[in-house]
Amino acid sequence: MMLQLKPPTQNVIGFPVTSLSFDEQMDWMLEWAAQNLSKSVYVANVHMLMEATWNREFGTVLANGDMVTPDGMPLVWLMSWIGKYKQDRVAGMDIILGLCQRMSQRKISVFFLGSDAYTLQQMRYRLKREFPNLRIAGMEPLPFRPLTDEEDQAITKQINESGAGIVMVSLGCPKQEKWISAHRDQVTAVMIGLGGAFPVYAGVQKWAPEIIRKLGFEWLYRLMQEPGRLWKRYAKTIPPFTVLALMQLISTFSRESGNVNFQTRGR
Repeated sequence: MMLQLKPPTQNVIGFPVTSLSFDEQMDWMLEWAAQNLSKSVYVANVHMLMEATWNREFGTVLANGDMVTPDGMPLVWLMSWIGKYKQDRVAGMDIILGLCQRMSQRKISVFFLGSDAYTLQQMRYRLKREFPNLRIAGMEPLPFRPLTDEEDQAITKQINESGAGIVMVSLGCPKQEKWISAHRDQVTAVMIGLGGAFPVYAGVQKWAPEIIRKLGFEWLYRLMQEPGRLWKRYAKTIPPFTVLALMQLISTFSRESGNVNFQTRGR
């Protein structure tokens, strides 16, 4: 594994999404963390990719990430169809569980940044039960308002002095991704945007049953829990993503068909 290089990616509606198995993506993050490398990891779903499509500045943030994991099942399906391989889903809750288990074994410490004090405290209780050997370098909630320069410098110093190899960040999309991008090469750790996973792990919100997650209906499960907040987002992002995904599929299959026909005529 060449730590200074990016892992392989698959184009998804114009953005590079990491095309490795779940375990391989965990391994990359852990190797970076063991070397105290400053890296950015974004956990992508349909909403994030559409925000990146509409906002050029955010699109640049996403395109320059060191790793963009396929969280949403539509991304997983599209990558599998186009790449002709089975792409694993690499979602927020699974990342928390997978990394905490591995960090406990490798003695890599983690810092939890963002969310609110209650959620972080509930996470701490559960982490102590499930991963008693996990080294928690720190937990720090952040205000909803923008940080002052002094506050930002203080939290950066706190993270670096904690010795954390991984920083899990919960500020919501796209705020957390922009924060991570802005602190690239300032925070000497692997920064992962996991906004929606914090309250789920804390038990503040319910996690969809495994069968619902595998069928790709987690979005519907979440919509039923938070209809007032999510219906506008889904109505805004799902239809245009579907159109762009279909266009990419048609373009890919047409190109492949053309190559086959050309090879046949050449004979």
